[in-house]
Amino acid sequence: MTSSPCIKEASRACFPRCCPNQLLEEHSVSPSRYDFIAATTCSLHPNAPFTNHECLPPLEHSFSNMKKAFPNYLETDPADRIRDQEYSLSNHVCLDYIGHGLFSYSQQLHSNAPFFSIRYKSVNLYTQITHGGPEPEFETTIKKRIFRFMNVSSDDYSLVFTANQSSAFKVLAESYPYPNLLTVYDHQNEALEPMVDNCRKRSGWVDSAVFSWPSMRIQSKGLRKLVVTKKKKGLFVFPLQSKVTGSRYSYLWMGLAQENGWHVCLDANALGAKDMETLGLSLFQPDFLICSFYKVFGENPSGFGCLFIKKSTSLVLKNSNTNAGLVNIVEASNRPLYLQASESINRVLSNQETLEIQEVGDRKDEVSFLDIKSTKKERSSSGDIEFRGLDNADSLGLVLISSRVRYLVNWLVNAFGSLKHPHPENGGVPLVRIYGPKVRVDRGPAVAFNVFDWKGEKIEPTLVQKLADRHNISLSYAILRHVSFVDKSSEERERSVEVKSIECSMLTKKKDRLDLGIPVIMAALGFLTNFEDVYRLWAFVSRFLDADFVEKERWRYMALNQTTVEV
Repeated sequence: MTSSPCIKEASRACFPRCCPNQLLEEHSVSPSRYDFIAATTCSLHPNAPFTNHECLPPLEHSFSNMKKAFPNYLETDPADRIRDQEYSLSNHVCLDYIGHGLFSYSQQLHSNAPFFSIRYKSVNLYTQITHGGPEPEFETTIKKRIFRFMNVSSDDYSLVFTANQSSAFKVLAESYPYPNLLTVYDHQNEALEPMVDNCRKRSGWVDSAVFSWPSMRIQSKGLRKLVVTKKKKGLFVFPLQSKVTGSRYSYLWMGLAQENGWHVCLDANALGAKDMETLGLSLFQPDFLICSFYKVFGENPSGFGCLFIKKSTSLVLKNSNTNAGLVNIVEASNRPLYLQASESINRVLSNQETLEIQEVGDRKDEVSFLDIKSTKKERSSSGDIEFRGLDNADSLGLVLISSRVRYLVNWLVNAFGSLKHPHPENGGVPLVRIYGPKVRVDRGPAVAFNVFDWKGEKIEPTLVQKLADRHNISLSYAILRHVSFVDKSSEERERSVEVKSIECSMLTKKKDRLDLGIPVIMAALGFLTNFEDVYRLWAFVSRFLDADFVEKERWRYMALNQTTVEV
């Protein structure tokens, strides 16, 4: 990274641990990492912190400061050009998409590129991966493209499609012979619940890594003990990073698990575009890999799940008796109505089809289809499919995408730290609390946070999420789990502010107790996220500095809720 003009000045003015921003890491850092933290600090307006949302610098000024601090950000301009040319995102901030987009909005809108739909099939998983069977040419084309995008060899792995990622976990759980499960998730993962339920029904044990509060780092000693000393081995389900907090984990955990007799399932759902190219799969090949794809970023989240199975491991599934959850990907004969807006009004629209329910991730979306009759244009063949969403990521590459997301997510974390309620005694009460890594070169692209009022009371995350949606900003809601408070003296205080007790579904009956569930708001950044997106989120959150904003918006929302909004 080119040295920022701000770095030398910041280095002279600061030294480790002196930075007033509470969201910067306090542990020792290498010179290059310290330079990055110093540059991030300089990326904000010099009058920070801010105690009034009306005092925030304008978008143009903030962007200029950010580019001065991170001059290499200009090298990511190709991503902005792709966004402008291929996607319709000018009025909405999409920070709730996780997975990989297959197509672009422009491609779907202006070409004959086909949609796809899923068709359930009743087939045994082991039979499917060993003997295969007839599959549509359309599905074969998609499968080849996904192998290439995920940087996985079809010589080493088989691939089956499922309705969503929950189905992928369920299919694997029902086919895997050993009912023991060890997971590494710092949040409640609904997609994983079918696997947990299956293990418990089969009288297996389920355990999880524990994470230190509030950094959400893995307590390595405890996890290593679970991996090494458990006599009955089973399935080790491991994500390389948290899709909620942005914490990243070493893939050396996969190697340790395999050395000790575990089968490893890599959850790649939280990985960004091209992140699979960073994996040493040739060294630590997981036995199973799960990921998901959706249709169009910002427009159509419907899609499917993928379950990769290492061919040398497939024999372990030979007694599989499940025949549900697998799907074929078939070319849709129709295109969604909303994509016809820019096409000729002379098209004949007829034969409205029945609403089709398509499972997406953890929810179902209803999509109306119309039969489109036209003699002027013919549908392109399956072999001519363009996966422009994947092509766009490939054209940018791993280095550009990683750099872009790194600058944006760290700018956002630092900007959140600049918002403080006015308080003359202690210099200001922070408006935002970040959970997980703060400003770090190697943090992931997700940010988990909550908003607090001037009295230090947490504003309900679901309320913040709904208000953000009314400001055209899409955020997600999550619950942090498996949290351990190192400082026991502060645990009760933290519980009273942060924690609601929820029944822990990840523990066996022998360890039946209440786990700490911490509701948070989550923002997920991707290669199509731009500076205006993170600035608009920062500006929206800053409005909570005004207590009247909270009350006015709350009553306004409740009024709307009575007539037009369903909660």
